[in-house]
Amino acid sequence: MRFLVDVGYRGLAKDHPGQVIAPPLKPKKDTPPDQINAYETARKAQSSQRIPAEHAIANIKWWRTLQRFTGRHDALPETIRAVTGLASDRAAARRTHHNTHVN
Repeated sequence: MRFLVDVGYRGLAKDHPGQVIAPPLKPKKDTPPDQINAYETARKAQSSQRIPAEHAIANIKWWRTLQRFTGRHDALPETIRAVTGLASDRAAARRTHHNTHVN
């Protein structure tokens, strides 16, 4: 299994090469333009692959119910399912709304 992570997890990627993949190191200021372009392309490609998971996590965190859950421990899985379902519906509605305004 491979995990794409952001720059903050570069140490984890170094400890687990091939399993954890961090973005490439930022080139120095005197780096030739073609290498800077290659860096930007690689960084954007990895970011594009990571963004759906980042958005899913952000959507779940958006629901304060899960941030400060004080209910019964046995009700937490059902609450998480309900919130993730609502977040999924919200994301689908946003995609539909965005697609109707783009065309």
